[in-house]
Amino acid sequence: MRRLLAGVALVTAAGAWWARKHPSACPYATRFFVEGPHPGIPRRRLLEALALQPGEQVLEIGPGTGYYSLDVARRLGPGKLAIFDIQREFLDHTVRAGTERGIANIEPTLGDAQQLPYPDETFDAAYLVTVLGEIPDQEAGLRELRRVLKPSGRLVVGETFAGDPHVVVFARLRERAERAGLRFEQRLGSPLGYFARFRK
Repeated sequence: MRRLLAGVALVTAAGAWWARKHPSACPYATRFFVEGPHPGIPRRRLLEALALQPGEQVLEIGPGTGYYSLDVARRLGPGKLAIFDIQREFLDHTVRAGTERGIANIEPTLGDAQQLPYPDETFDAAYLVTVLGEIPDQEAGLRELRRVLKPSGRLVVGETFAGDPHVVVFARLRERAERAGLRFEQRLGSPLGYFARFRK
């Protein structure tokens, strides 16, 4: 039994190491991993970090099944939430979930976060939660996010330490964000995760 447990631990560690060295998006077939509660990074904490105002234009990279998207879109009122993902299934899922709840201000776009298709200075705010570690060139993604933010626009990055093989620890995030031209403003955290806000 001890050998079996040691073998399982070794395979798990090897899998986590491989995932960190080969970042990739969570496949839609495994969406149950992103649908449940997110320990340490609750919706209310994201909303606090974003400091949304009705009517704003906001971008979410990697919405998954809309765990955060629907609350954000609802808060924007007449504003717009642009959701962006490399997988059409997640975009369709989130839009469908919004439509079922009477939320009509979600606009989906398919593409690669390393090359966003939006004009410069489009958004008041942008956010991504447990997604940055899945982007092969994280600095390129952060530079693109900075580009599409309005002057003094805000970027919120959320990470959880609860079983995410692609987690980006805060020190690494801050270093990469600052190299991308973003300035750190605030961190809201717990032992299980954090949200960090940056300004353009």
